[in-house]
Amino acid sequence: MYKVIRLALREYIAAVKTKGFIIGLVMFPVLMSGSMIAMALLKDHVDVRERHIVIIDETQELSEVLINAAEQRNLNEIFDEESGEQNQPVYRFEVIDIGQDVTLQLSWLSDRVRDGEIHAFLHIESSAIHPGVDPENSEINYHAESAALDDIRGWMRGHINDHLRRLRLEAAGIEESQVPDLFNWSWINPRGLLSVDDEGNIIDAEASSELQSIAAPLVMVMLMFMMSMMGAMPQLSAVMEEKTQRIVEVILGSISPFQFMLGKILGGLAVALTSTLVYVGGGILFMQYKGFEAFIPYDILPWFFVNLIILLFMLGALMTSLGSVANDAKDAQSLSFPAMMPMMIPMFVMFPVLKEPLSSFATILSLIPPFTPMVMTLRLTSPVTIPAWQPWAGLVGVILFTLLVVWGGSRIFRAAILMQGVPLKFSNIMRWMTKG
Repeated sequence: MYKVIRLALREYIAAVKTKGFIIGLVMFPVLMSGSMIAMALLKDHVDVRERHIVIIDETQELSEVLINAAEQRNLNEIFDEESGEQNQPVYRFEVIDIGQDVTLQLSWLSDRVRDGEIHAFLHIESSAIHPGVDPENSEINYHAESAALDDIRGWMRGHINDHLRRLRLEAAGIEESQVPDLFNWSWINPRGLLSVDDEGNIIDAEASSELQSIAAPLVMVMLMFMMSMMGAMPQLSAVMEEKTQRIVEVILGSISPFQFMLGKILGGLAVALTSTLVYVGGGILFMQYKGFEAFIPYDILPWFFVNLIILLFMLGALMTSLGSVANDAKDAQSLSFPAMMPMMIPMFVMFPVLKEPLSSFATILSLIPPFTPMVMTLRLTSPVTIPAWQPWAGLVGVILFTLLVVWGGSRIFRAAILMQGVPLKFSNIMRWMTKG
């Protein structure tokens, strides 16, 4: 065991003392959260060029409300209150007469959008006010090169729908003053559950938000993914390089193949745990400084570290054994993708699991050993209470599976580490694992 610890310590020191480790420690969070950082940095950088929108209004009754609303907006809502600088684009609407061939007219307007003459055009069909009269001609269509992501579409929707209600009230002979609450929206507020303290007092439910519900699960799963990439994945190429450069032949003169493999796994595990402690500790201090300590899932952190250690051990055994099979960088590259499946599958299903953590799909997937560490952590961190037996059942299953991976990987490692030029075949890997 002394030799294993010395080898693991050598691997750990060799990794953490390099500039690459420090750079990776800083860059990993930046790369993983790059889009959010970019959004925060660019939130005040808005394209303030004028938006010219053409309207074809077959009802002859909806275009005016948009023009008036745009004029009020351009006067009162597009300038910063403190600096007075324009921080939103001007909306300018132009109404054109309906042509004899509306389809041809829409095609002509589409060409104007492509040529940059106008930003977009709005087509209000003839039965938009009373859709029941002619449902096939009752749509309001916004045409732009990026219509689905355009903020103008959402802005117009509110004004148009409010005016449609007024027109329908008038058609029904009802004055708007008779139903003053008609235009007041009632939002359904998301709140948690009530609780009872130690003295028997009922504590009111706190308000919750989408961000609060997904922040902790996403951060923990992304951190597990990052640490797997940092602590386990490099083992594949590292073992392959030591094998091809015949360094391993010298090392195996003093230790056994299993000790060598175990030392590599422990070294990578130590590197990943060092980074994890930095990130988790820094995150807790930041949350405490910002006054968000109530959102820190202290009760889940032990499960997080246990699942992370098991995941890294499992992946480390898998990567080192596959690295011993590879003969060159091409072999290592072809093996790396299937070896990443225990990390990639949970990432692919992250949002469905987070949305329905008690579903049969999420429950079964979290009990399948290769995926248990990440999926179970995701379920535990969600706001929903998971049955108490499931984390323990998943833990037992993944420990047994990890021991199987270590056993099989050690047999593959012992058989393949000194072999040179043996073709990379699945049959060879299975034969080494079963027969040694």
